[in-house]
Order: sequence, then C-alpha cells, then structure tokens
Amino acid sequence: MNIKESILNRCINAVDDKLETIRTFIQNNKASLDQESKSSAGDKHETGRAMLHLEMEKSARQLSETLKMKEILYRIDLGHASEKIKLGSLIETDQGDFFLSVSIGPLKIGDNTYFAVSTDSPVGRLLLGKETGATIAMGPRKFNILNVH
Repeated sequence: MNIKESILNRCINAVDDKLETIRTFIQNNKASLDQESKSSAGDKHETGRAMLHLEMEKSARQLSETLKMKEILYRIDLGHASEKIKLGSLIETDQGDFFLSVSIGPLKIGDNTYFAVSTDSPVGRLLLGKETGATIAMGPRKFNILNVH
C-alpha cells in the first residue's frame, strides 16, 4: 500500500469514527427525549425538552456534514496522476506535507506527519491547481511546493 492509500484509509477511518460517535449521540438523545416525554410536566420539563431538541438539530447538521466528507473521500481517484494539485493530491512543501481531501488535521504515518486539508480550507484553496515549484503565501508564511504526487 502506498502512502496516499494509507493517508486516504486513515481519513476514511477518522470519518467513520466520527459518524459512529454522532449516531450514538443521536440515539442517546432520542432515548433521553423519550424519557423526558414520560417525565412530569412543568417549566423544567419544557426546558429539558428544548435543550434536547437543540442538541438533536446540532447533531443532525454534524451528521450531514460528516456524510458529505465521506462522499468526498470516496470520490478521490488515486489512480489518476496529475501535475496540478487536485482532490487526492499529496503535496510536499517546505512547511509540511498536505493531503488534499477533507479537513481531518494531522495524521502521523511512520515518521512523517501529513495534514489532511479540505479544498474549502484556506490552505486547500491556495494549493488547488498549483504545480511543483509554485509558492503560496498564507499571511506571513510562504509555502514552496516541492513535489506533487
């Protein structure tokens, strides 16, 4: 398995773990909401139900966003090489190595750390479409692109 496959698999596992956590949270909140419904009425009861509904809405948004992340990961085609940075590119820079996919953050593989970043992130937007030898600037920091895989 090559490094890009390893990074992609780690990203998929991270998203799957996040989906499992969100789904468990939603199930627990549903159970709490059912229990709250059986509780006695009153202001405290209504406040508890309102708070649970807000948590459920927040969880539903997180679930939707995480499912979109999973879709993006499954669209990555590692078999198609490109000199220009695109979704699925592994980018070596003098400031660190990036994998353009979804925002997972740093992934330690072997002795190296790779930053899984989204095409919608500030650094992802700057990298998209660039080639080896290009330089991007993010605030005072400059990133020299050393290699694109």
